[in-house]
This record gives sequence, C-alpha cells and structure tokens, in this order.
Amino acid sequence: MRRIILASTSPRRRELLTQLIGDSFEIIPSSYNELMDEELDPPSQALRHALGKGCDVATKYPDSVIIAADTVVSSGGILLGKPAGKEDAMSMLRMISGRTVEVFTGIVVIDSGKGIEDTDIISTQVRMANLSRQDIAAYVKTGEPMDKAGAFAIQGLGAVLVEKVEGDFFNVVGLPLFRLSQMLKKVGVDVF
Repeated sequence: MRRIILASTSPRRRELLTQLIGDSFEIIPSSYNELMDEELDPPSQALRHALGKGCDVATKYPDSVIIAADTVVSSGGILLGKPAGKEDAMSMLRMISGRTVEVFTGIVVIDSGKGIEDTDIISTQVRMANLSRQDIAAYVKTGEPMDKAGAFAIQGLGAVLVEKVEGDFFNVVGLPLFRLSQMLKKVGVDVF
C-alpha cells in the first residue's frame, strides 16, 4: 500500500479523511507559513496555502501521496480567516449575520513519486441566520469559533447559525470529500 499523508493537523480534516479512506494515512503537519497576500482574492489565497502545505510535505516524503487543503470564508469579497480573539470573532459574526458567505477550499493531491499534482478550488454558499448580540456573545463564549475560518463551525454548535448550504457541505467543514475522492482516484487511490 502506498503511503498517504494528510499535511494538516486539523481534527476535522482527519475525521473526514478517515470517513473517506479509513485510518490508512499518516498526519504530517507542514511547516509552511500561511501569510496572507493582500493581492490575492479569497479562492486564490486558499489554493496558494494548500499548495504551500502540500509541496512542503512532498519534498520531505518522496514516493507518497500528499493531501493538503486550506479553507477560507469570504463575505462580500472580504477574506475572513481565523479570529485573532473573542472581539474579532464577535465582529466577524456580526458581519456575516443574515448574509450569504462563500466558503472556498483549496485542495491539492500530490503524488511525489510520479510527479503528479492535482489542484482545485471548491466553493460553497452558506446562508447565515440573523444573529442577535446575545446569540453571538453566547456562541463566542463556547470557544468554538476561535480556530475556525469565519468564526463558525458548521459541524458543531455553529450549525444553528446556518440557515442553508448550497454546494458541498463537507467543503464548509474543511475537506470536500467528493472532489477529493476523484483526485485520489487519478493517482491510483480508490476509496472503495
């Protein structure tokens, strides 16, 4: 069996990849520095970071299949990363309250042995509920939004903040499983 590496420490990505291929992969975090580039639009930013993570790990592990992803949230073209603190999280949630945001995941599969690199950007529309100040404060107090792009976790308590999802639900969680399964198949990893 070929070595499959997830270049991420995200517990959500780990759970989703386990759902897709079982536990036949390793977690090897990237040392890539995710600096924001103000010149790039949100989808390009997500792809740039996914490529950076994947290429960093691929150079260290030849003859492996590397999976890397980066997810960002955009509201009106404004990139919403992970909040810097509680006030930042509350500000983000006030900004997206009652609006539709777009979630972009840049995804990369690299076969370092064969020199194959497949990339894509997946987009999902998420309609947020109208949130009261009390709801926002209570949600932030749970701590859940602190390490999530856009300050909400659709797979957790943040699910009650979301009215509707158009597109790949798993993309919003951080790993678009349908598209990833297609990319893995191209490098000889069949999920079945």
